[in-house]
Amino acid sequence: MDRLVHRSAKRCIGPYLTRKAFAAAALGVLCVGMAHGQVGVESAILTNNAAAPAKPLKMAASGPIQLTIGSPATAEANRDSAGKGPNCTGPMRSHSEVTVPVGKSTMVQLPEPVRSRTVGNPNVVQAMLVSPQTLYVLGLEVGSTNMIVQGRSGSCSVVDVAVGADPGGLQSTLRKLMPEARNVQVSAAADSLVLGGSVSDSVQAQKVVDIANAFVMRRTRGPNEGEQNATGQGGQQLHTAGPGAPLRSPRIINMMTVEAPQQVMLEVKVAEVSKTLIDQMGAAFNANGAFGSWSFGAIANFLSGSSDIVNFSKANHLPLKFALDAQKGDGLVKVLAEPSLMAISGQEASFLAGGKVFIPVAQGAAANGVATIVLQEETFGVGLRFTPTVMENGRINLKVSPEVSELSPTGVAVTAPNSNNTSILPLITTRRASTTLQVHDGQSFAIGGLIKNNITGSLKALPGIGELPIIGSLARSTSFQQDQTELLFVVTPRLVKPLPAQYPLPTDSFGTINRGELYLNGNMEGHVQAPASQPTAVAAPAANPEKAAAEPAAAPGPSAQAPTPTNVPAAPAAPVTPVAPAASTAPRDTRRFVATGEQSTGN
Repeated sequence: MDRLVHRSAKRCIGPYLTRKAFAAAALGVLCVGMAHGQVGVESAILTNNAAAPAKPLKMAASGPIQLTIGSPATAEANRDSAGKGPNCTGPMRSHSEVTVPVGKSTMVQLPEPVRSRTVGNPNVVQAMLVSPQTLYVLGLEVGSTNMIVQGRSGSCSVVDVAVGADPGGLQSTLRKLMPEARNVQVSAAADSLVLGGSVSDSVQAQKVVDIANAFVMRRTRGPNEGEQNATGQGGQQLHTAGPGAPLRSPRIINMMTVEAPQQVMLEVKVAEVSKTLIDQMGAAFNANGAFGSWSFGAIANFLSGSSDIVNFSKANHLPLKFALDAQKGDGLVKVLAEPSLMAISGQEASFLAGGKVFIPVAQGAAANGVATIVLQEETFGVGLRFTPTVMENGRINLKVSPEVSELSPTGVAVTAPNSNNTSILPLITTRRASTTLQVHDGQSFAIGGLIKNNITGSLKALPGIGELPIIGSLARSTSFQQDQTELLFVVTPRLVKPLPAQYPLPTDSFGTINRGELYLNGNMEGHVQAPASQPTAVAAPAANPEKAAAEPAAAPGPSAQAPTPTNVPAAPAAPVTPVAPAASTAPRDTRRFVATGEQSTGN
């Protein structure tokens, strides 16, 4: 039996053991053969030190499989290895750095066979020898630590290990789902993923962030949920990165930039036409008289207005007064506002051309029973607020809120309680629209409209007489009013670019005037002369510079026409290049346009 065990142990671990170590381990060896397994031998077996006591074998669902081979260690070996760190005798080698994504592993090649190695923080990284010069490193938790590895020569080297988030998975996912975002670079910073590079627009950047957020959302397992370990040499356990690995919740750091931020110019037109038609007719009469000791009177007033077009009376013993009123009124109001505003894609912009009024508002009664009055601010005028977002294929998403308001000529009469004082508060007429839509560059959409037709009629008459066909019109008053309103909001977004160097301004056509023109001619605005143009003569390029230099230069003349070109006898086949026309010496009119837009022809 001992001979069989000896042969089995020698066949399994014979190539890695010295004779002394093999004799110590042969008593308790168990050789496990697997078709697809990988046997890792801890560094303690590779040296002459005694192995640690054997522990049960735990195999992970994924990751390397480690076989524990051990026998009871002697007391002398335990005293030598207990509490001892690396015993470096040779020169210290330079530092090296290893970066491992959390939950993943890598292989580190060493310059010489390893005698011992020490890990600074075993909770961050797990290291295991799979061959005398190959170290298997697994990232367990986000953080950083180092390892001191001592070779057989006695010299030590320090390996810095950084464990961070895994950017490779997100990078490959972005390449598959968004090939147009090829300039986006994903890197790790501790437990966070950093998105760098450039994108074409803000919509593409938001898609990249959404994919990154979905990629990093992983559930965090409990302390005992799904834990899978494999016992290593010397009693160490190898934590595997199976499903539900203990990952901290990472976050996304967006450092992407937009290559060419789009500028959006929004043009809004608010057009309104309002008509008011009024027809009124009324009559009023009164009569007073006396009969003996009795006096009597008849009064009737059906006037719709205060003005009388017919009024007569007789001042005698029987006074009589009669008044007739008839009026017709037409009103027309036209409102056209065209505000324009520009904003960068994804940012909000606002515009207001108007004013502010302050309205007194009661805030409740004080201790003495007097209400506290505060002034509430209200704005009026032409206002615009919108947020553009440039999307793919030239589409523009708009959140727009145009508004046109003005003060009404008639205010609102307000009477305070327990008071006879009446205050007139301002009345603001407002037209407002707010919506969200998607359009293409240069397209116009009507985002809102209103057609209103109000008809109001009233009749006041004396019962009986006022109901007669013709005579009854003298005893009744009729009022008819019709209001018609049509309102339309039209928006047009445009992708714009910077203005050229010479851009016009509204004040370019305004010129100052002297007192003589003001008092003598009554002009309120002077003429503006355009700056003199500076023409530059560009010489035509010659086909043959040497032949063109041999030709005589044309003398400047009073005419602006070019001289007749001469042929070159030496090369008749070559095309003859005409000399550039000479600049004219005649005086030129430098004035172009005046403020009225007419062209000046005088010299």
